[in-house]
Amino acid sequence: MHQKTTENLLPPALSLVYVFLDFDGVTHPWGEVEDFRCMPVLETVLRDYPEVRIVISSDWRTIFSLTKLAARFSEDIRPRVVDISMTIFPKTANELYGLREKEARQWLAAKAPSAEWLAVDDAPGNWPTRARLVLTDFKRGFTEEDAGRMRGLLDAFRAGKGEAEAAAPA
Repeated sequence: MHQKTTENLLPPALSLVYVFLDFDGVTHPWGEVEDFRCMPVLETVLRDYPEVRIVISSDWRTIFSLTKLAARFSEDIRPRVVDISMTIFPKTANELYGLREKEARQWLAAKAPSAEWLAVDDAPGNWPTRARLVLTDFKRGFTEEDAGRMRGLLDAFRAGKGEAEAAAPA
């Protein structure tokens, strides 16, 4: 019997894309109740792109297990929440810029070196590679406008376009 995994649920013509996902300022506005009110908009995008796998890059990964983090998602999305990103502890304030991207790149190097990726975060300083960042407004969280930008990146990856082409407006 063939075991079901997240990889063999993928249609054969698609390659995996990893989304490094923040929570505060993305799944809900930062500083407000942590009710994940923006998750339905994000999950609508995820349902249209079965090649996407979620890696939690939020600081929540340092407090909660992957199982508890995945439980924040709808039942059909949970199997696609595959990991948490590596944690790097900076020694100086200068090492903070781009820290989440460094953690993501370490994760990719170890687990999926040739995969496409993008990040959804409300802090631009975390991600120097802006072409791969869906930047949310921390006061609003993930919106329909953000969903459109995310779809644009994912469509570009599906079309085999690289980072520079994915960043260009349609």
